Amino acid sequence: MKYLAINQRMMTIGIFIVGVMAWIALPFYTADIRFNSNFLLDSNNISSPSSSVFVPPRILEANAQTISQNNTDISLRQLFERTQQSVVQVTSATVPSPFNENSPSRSETVGSGFVYDREGHIVTNYHVIAGGRDPENIDVTFSDGAVYRAEVIGTDQYSDLVVLQIQDQAARQKMMPLPIGNSSQLYVGDQVVAIGNPFGLTGTMTLGIISGLSRLLPVQSSQDAPGSSEFAFSIPNIIQTDTAINPGNSGGPLLNMQGAVVGITTAVFSVTGEFAGVGFAVPSNAISNIAPVLIEEGSFEHPWLGVSGTDVTPDIANSIGLQEARGFLVTNVVEGGPADIAGIQGGDRLTRGDIILAVDNVAVRKLDDLLSYLEASTEVGKTITLTILRDGEARQLNTILGARPSLQASA
Repeated sequence: MKYLAINQRMMTIGIFIVGVMAWIALPFYTADIRFNSNFLLDSNNISSPSSSVFVPPRILEANAQTISQNNTDISLRQLFERTQQSVVQVTSATVPSPFNENSPSRSETVGSGFVYDREGHIVTNYHVIAGGRDPENIDVTFSDGAVYRAEVIGTDQYSDLVVLQIQDQAARQKMMPLPIGNSSQLYVGDQVVAIGNPFGLTGTMTLGIISGLSRLLPVQSSQDAPGSSEFAFSIPNIIQTDTAINPGNSGGPLLNMQGAVVGITTAVFSVTGEFAGVGFAVPSNAISNIAPVLIEEGSFEHPWLGVSGTDVTPDIANSIGLQEARGFLVTNVVEGGPADIAGIQGGDRLTRGDIILAVDNVAVRKLDDLLSYLEASTEVGKTITLTILRDGEARQLNTILGARPSLQASA
């Protein structure tokens, strides 16, 4: 089995960002599972395969068979019974390379997904269908064993989200969407479950808690090139959980105890690629914000500032005469980018680049604060006010946010 891994060579100290999205050097593994033509999902190989509050722009209609969004916890058994029909297996085939005689004639990637609405839309991870997979050869399998061909409707590599659509009208009639919860209401210690297809074992539920919030998850500059070690941006507000997540779980829902989706399982932190107690999920508020746009437009524009730098450490603070280690030190500014046009200046410990202390009067103590605010509270074309420290003097600069450039262009 082959995993899309963040190379161990990237384990260094520091942060590299383009457009204030960070590279963090950690050995993450995306939780999809890949099989070549000699190891397909059948009974011969695998047994029993049968922050600030964001108001979602789209409220899904619930029917009698889906879980109503209330504050009443239900039992694990009830939760599974009411959601299993809405969790699917997503299988995508890899296109053989005509330039590599040793490449397998056919391979498959298996991930998970869930029903988003009654229009046939399925939400899963971008990396489940990326990396040389054939967009015309994606199958969605439901818990009753029914298999349907799906089309790619919209993709967003920056959030690792993709929306698929099943065209079969009969299949749409029986699809039961899962309610989308508000991930900003999560707290460390909250109990959650993941439902998906680890190692191709369909309909598997695991239990855990929210073990961390507001993490950053690095995004490869080209997920179409498995094994690439280039990073340009990170997904902010990532949920950390000790719920078991393994290859095959990618794209499956992370549910609260009322049965609402609070995240989409995406990756694990591990030195081996197997689950080691630290898993990550894209928050449901990102799904609520991005999925409707992917359905309507096929892509999503993320706000972009166009700077790179590092958090102010005690050493940096001492070297430039700050009494407190806080803020984000700008080291480089993208020429012609929003920050450059606004007059933001880059530098280093010696030349003393601008230090971003706040955005729209919201304190920035570290990079995470800046990323979270830009992603959750702004949009392309919005004017923001940055409070910066330059030469020991605080000043404010207005900046019009641009659209983030493509990852392929930055590779």
